[in-house]
Order: sequence, then C-alpha cells, then structure tokens
Amino acid sequence: MRVKEVMMGTPYYCQPETNLGSATELMWNANCGFLPVETAEGKVTGVITDRDICVALGTRNRLPGDIVVGEVMTGKLYSCAPEDDIHQALQSMKEGRVRRLPVIAKNGSLAGVISMDDVLLRTEPMSLGREPELSSDEVVRAYRAITQRQVPQVVAKQAAAA
Repeated sequence: MRVKEVMMGTPYYCQPETNLGSATELMWNANCGFLPVETAEGKVTGVITDRDICVALGTRNRLPGDIVVGEVMTGKLYSCAPEDDIHQALQSMKEGRVRRLPVIAKNGSLAGVISMDDVLLRTEPMSLGREPELSSDEVVRAYRAITQRQVPQVVAKQAAAA
C-alpha cells in the first residue's frame, strides 16, 4: 500500500509569514491540529501544530496577530513521499514521534498529509493463514512508540539522586 492511497490530498497549509491568529483559524476551518508550512516558492519547510501555537501564546506576552508561524513552527521536518510504502511512513512517524506527516512531492511541494487516523482506518485484523498488508497490531505498536512518554532529563536525574 502506498502513501498516496491513504493520504488526504487537499490539505490546508500556511506560510512562515502567516500570523498565529490566521493559522488557528485555518485549523478551525479544517478541523485539524496540524498545518504544513510552505514557502512562497512552494517548498515545504516545516509544520505547525495546535500545541506549538498554544505554547507560543502561553510563553509570550504578545497577541496572536503579532506572532508569525515562522517564529514558532517545528524546526525538524519529518515527511514522506506519495510513492512511499505505508510502512515507511509509519517508520518516519515513529522516528519523529509524530502522528502526522506532510507528504512531499519530488519537487518539494506539498502533495498531501497523512495521519495516524488515516493509517488506522486502512488496517486489517490478523486472520488465519493470511498476513494483512497493514495489520492493526503493527499500527498499534507504532502508535505506542510515538506516544510513549519521555521523562524529562532533569526529573530523571532528580529521581536518581533521591
């Protein structure tokens, strides 16, 4: 199964110059918590999540219209390509500990978005004598790896010292 068979092909996106108020409105209208960030030249350079926006607004004494996406977007980009195997996309999600990936075409432009929800809806249960192309067990293992809580190092060091 290829990513292009599972992804949402018409995602909302924003640009680095988009302010957080507008990005929030885009997420509201799209009923999503994630926007790829695309430059004016059409290249995906990052992503912004509803969490990024919440943390930015909670840690700055500025209005949403005064903060641009480029200031707070996630720096490291995990992505996949439309032709990638779905298992490669799951592996990228696990490596990045992310539940959503921008799907980027060969020319660097946004082709779509794939989420754990999209993947989960395409799973099949294990059955006698038949190995499914994408098993629900595999997706659950990937989701567990993505969402496994990380203990902050400061807390871990304090706990070890006690």
